[in-house]
Amino acid sequence: MILLQKAEVDNKTVITEFVLLGFGKVPELQTLLFLVFLVIYVATMVGNILIIILVVADQHLHTPMYFFLGNLSCVETCYSSILLPQMLTSLLTGDRTISISRCIAQFYWFALLACTECYLLAAMSYDRYLAICKPLRYSVLMNGRSCLWLAAGSWLWAFVASTTGICLMSQLTFCGPGEIDHFFCDLNPLIKRACHGTELITRLSFILTSIGVPFPFLLTLASYVCIISTILRIPSATGKQKAFSTCSSHLTVVTLFYGTITIVYILPDTDTLRDLNKVFSVFYTVLTPLANPLIYSLRNKEVRQALRKITCKLMVLKGI
Repeated sequence: MILLQKAEVDNKTVITEFVLLGFGKVPELQTLLFLVFLVIYVATMVGNILIIILVVADQHLHTPMYFFLGNLSCVETCYSSILLPQMLTSLLTGDRTISISRCIAQFYWFALLACTECYLLAAMSYDRYLAICKPLRYSVLMNGRSCLWLAAGSWLWAFVASTTGICLMSQLTFCGPGEIDHFFCDLNPLIKRACHGTELITRLSFILTSIGVPFPFLLTLASYVCIISTILRIPSATGKQKAFSTCSSHLTVVTLFYGTITIVYILPDTDTLRDLNKVFSVFYTVLTPLANPLIYSLRNKEVRQALRKITCKLMVLKGI
């Protein structure tokens, strides 16, 4: 049951909790969904933490590309921990309630990490652009200081944008009905449940999104247009394959992330498309963090070699 306060705003009852409906419309699949999402969560955490360990421990991975990959794995680890534990708890216990403060906090971290990921993906694409299109100047342009500035800028912009929006959202009061037909607290459902005073946060969100999202996307797109153009001009097939292999993993992650998130926010918010929206939301919130370590470990020679070396060292230490 949703706890109700006695106070009323404009004849609407103020609420203190939301109910995240999630996948409650298919009760017969709750156990199966719990097991599937539990396996995904464990695999995501293990895979991304392993990549962070490899990037830190292996000297051969102390390069700009893997520096950004380590940051991306850190984002994905936090990203999954913000969303999946709440979903797993609701699937296991059937309790889908979440307090307003926890809901706002979940959205804050979701927005911060999603924004950071956009900029880190852009930084990685810029790194690949310099490596393929400007190889002679790569070491000068993409030095340690540049990497730190790009990574720090990604986190800082995401922090400023998310904190500004959340400060306004925390001032809102929310009225019933308290049901949110989603599996996590997203911006649009929260604004729709606000009693009043949403004009400012709606405008601010539009401005921040208009400034913050197109820039990393266009930078990523422009980088890959230049990369593909350069690769096509390479005369030998072997050279083309070698050049493309250096960015294929990142291109796969970018396509999966931007492809699904674009579909989610372009689809109209109607009753008939809401379930489809949730399915695509699963792709960019749940499957993309899992895909990151899988794609980079399975398709990346350096990561596989680093993993073999770490495994061999552990076996020697244990005397196997």
